[in-house]
Amino acid sequence: MKELEYPFDSAWILKKRRTIKKMLLEDGSNRIKKHIAVLGGSTTSDIILMMELFLLNFGIEPLFYESEYARYWQDAMFENHELEEFKPDIIFIHTSSRNLDFFPENVSCIQSEMDTALEEQYKHFEQMWEKLYETYHCPIIQNNFEMPSYRLLGNSDAWDIHGKINFITRLNCKFYEYAQKHQSFYINDINYVSACYGLDQWLDPKYWYLYKYAMCVPAIPDFAYNTVCIIKSIFGKNKKVLALDLDNTLWGGVIGDDGQEGIEIGHETTLGQGYEEVQHYIKAHKQLGVLLTVCSKNEEENALLGLNHPSSVLKPDDFTVIKANWNPKDMNLVETASELNLLPESFVFVDDNPAERAIVEGQIPGIAVSEFETVEECIQSIDRAGHFEITSLSVDDAKRGEMYKANAERAKFQKTFGSYEEYLTSLDMNAKITDFEPIFLSRIVQLTNKSNQFNLTTRRYQLSEMEDIANSNNYIRLCGSLSDRFGDNGIVSIVIGECIDQTVHIDLWLMSCRVLKRDMEFAMLDELVRKCRERGAVKIVGYYYKTNKNAMVKNLYDTFGFTKLKEFENGDSTWELKTAEYKNKNHVIKVNEQEMA
Repeated sequence: MKELEYPFDSAWILKKRRTIKKMLLEDGSNRIKKHIAVLGGSTTSDIILMMELFLLNFGIEPLFYESEYARYWQDAMFENHELEEFKPDIIFIHTSSRNLDFFPENVSCIQSEMDTALEEQYKHFEQMWEKLYETYHCPIIQNNFEMPSYRLLGNSDAWDIHGKINFITRLNCKFYEYAQKHQSFYINDINYVSACYGLDQWLDPKYWYLYKYAMCVPAIPDFAYNTVCIIKSIFGKNKKVLALDLDNTLWGGVIGDDGQEGIEIGHETTLGQGYEEVQHYIKAHKQLGVLLTVCSKNEEENALLGLNHPSSVLKPDDFTVIKANWNPKDMNLVETASELNLLPESFVFVDDNPAERAIVEGQIPGIAVSEFETVEECIQSIDRAGHFEITSLSVDDAKRGEMYKANAERAKFQKTFGSYEEYLTSLDMNAKITDFEPIFLSRIVQLTNKSNQFNLTTRRYQLSEMEDIANSNNYIRLCGSLSDRFGDNGIVSIVIGECIDQTVHIDLWLMSCRVLKRDMEFAMLDELVRKCRERGAVKIVGYYYKTNKNAMVKNLYDTFGFTKLKEFENGDSTWELKTAEYKNKNHVIKVNEQEMA
């Protein structure tokens, strides 16, 4: 729903929240269901209502547990049958500077006394986090702390050991250190959001006195949206691609009319500086694994001329796909998505032209479209929308752009061969297929939450769940990576099978779409059958659970040689393979040969 995308009208959302919720629930979307516990140090009812709207819009249908007012500590630390029965998928702790109870209001305290108070305040929270994770084994989101509404010591409040700003700053840093060491723990940066909103408005005291809200009511949608961005990232709802216009988006002017020397980019002009900063910001996204593409109405020759401007930060090699032609932009975006084996809804479209934005938004359901009027607003429009919120960052993420570019090279290479099998053999593919290794668990979890198309069961896992599976003897686990003459694709396929008696039940089978049609699925199947035989399993039962996005694997088990046992009215199906009858299907990928060498 466009009205729930950044930048949104907070007042309108607060007024129309019931109508918006009804519209979202009736739109026919297939959403994942998640249990979210909110433990509050202040009133949280309207925060939960706003979180629900944004989550529904991101494809997540939440069920909430809400602690009673200011009982976050009690709910976390003491026996709580209601929360245990709720079985939260995520716990969000909504506290603020008003919940700091250990700060000494005494400017006569010595350094050691202030340090002790800081440690006691930190331990109050750390003990709670440890208890919650030990009990519920799910991700925890914790607010940091916004600045106070006054400075008793004036400017000295920031650096003097007796200042509350100093105390909060040091406490926030201790929270960050904890987050750095714990993968399922995330900071909701209320300090940043309140600063952007305006601290004086955010901390309007009448909302605390009247309603015990830690922020003014008009700011609640902004706060809820920021929180929800973390949740949707954890559950794999981030965008993956920036599709960028060129003229008056990455530089000032029209390259076809003004020529390379006439466009504005760089330090020479005020406007040029703005476009240079936008390019720096966009290029930095490559480090996060975001793919950059061009979608411009232009002659390709002119587009490349602009990108090769001496002051251009972005060069042609920074883009995975460049579409510079006179076709409709929605058509170009769909073609780009097809070439990358991604869904168009995983794109963010950035264009200065409101008419082009409206056409793309109207023609491609689910695509994100950045709204801005001037170059000065462009970065904020992309950044505050939280399209690429980072909750995990792997080595493979930084390489993703190069991996997709290598795929384009493979596509060109394929055209030089008479048969497809001859082409596959020429790629000189090597696969490493092993049990899960601890160092790769974060990447494995990331894949389970991001892979939608080649995913038979679409089960989602948290790190704690995957750790339990990795340490259990009840599972066969396969983690597959693939490399070839063009480069290393990293970890691309995951299989989890639960062993029950002499049968292995497939809980998860997924593969990255960037290695489609290269027989990696057959290499994984060969290895799975081998492992099953080692365990004495006589059959494998596979499950296909239909979603709006995984139609491509509907008949995968048939391709594998499984026998269909049952097909349900909703499109789900169950399949079976006898391990004794199976013959290897992979003939083009060398498996674990480099490891043995």
